[in-house]
Amino acid sequence: MARHARRGGEVSLVTCTWVPGTARHGELLDAARELGLSREPIMLGYADSFVPESAPGATPFVSAPFDEQVAALVAHIREIKPHILVTYDAYGMYGHPDHIHANRLTCAAADAAAIGAYRPDAGEPWQVRSLYFITIPETTVTTLKPHLTEDSHLPVSGTPSDRIDLAVDVDDCLGSKIRAIVSHKTEIARSASMKAFGALPRDPQRLFLQWESYLRRDLVPGGAELA
Repeated sequence: MARHARRGGEVSLVTCTWVPGTARHGELLDAARELGLSREPIMLGYADSFVPESAPGATPFVSAPFDEQVAALVAHIREIKPHILVTYDAYGMYGHPDHIHANRLTCAAADAAAIGAYRPDAGEPWQVRSLYFITIPETTVTTLKPHLTEDSHLPVSGTPSDRIDLAVDVDDCLGSKIRAIVSHKTEIARSASMKAFGALPRDPQRLFLQWESYLRRDLVPGGAELA
């Protein structure tokens, strides 16, 4: 996101959980600014599965009616008209149920947004060109595993190298990326996995942060390039 924004590209961030007025929302705004995003993040307003206070009184993200969620995201897609959507891989990178659900929602909404008969009240149809799924390479998991405890939420095995469609060296944006991460102060204080990552030696930390890996699914011939 930081690199695309630096190059003058338009970046919109949709967050499925949390609501304005919560601490995490303020931290998300800080993180978005560190990445150079000019648009305020869009909040779908569901509750984090593990943190009910993320959206007081709201339905947990994984429990809300799926059709309702698809319709909401389709409306945003048709308004923003993105060529590319980026989300988690089908395992949510490490099995987090909200991340897995975000993958399913993104895939369904990308397909539905292009169908004119689907919710014509939600705007003109829009065809997303490509989906990119954030994943963790098998080699990175192997390197990090000796340094982490069992509660660090690292996947049992990562994605084999020959299945990864794109690996991006983001070293030139590493400062922005780290500042965006540390903007999430309450999550760092709460999360065992964040604390475990913070205790890693410098080289494994840098390996994880410097490279971003993606699977790619084109929805039209040729698709669209992320980097």
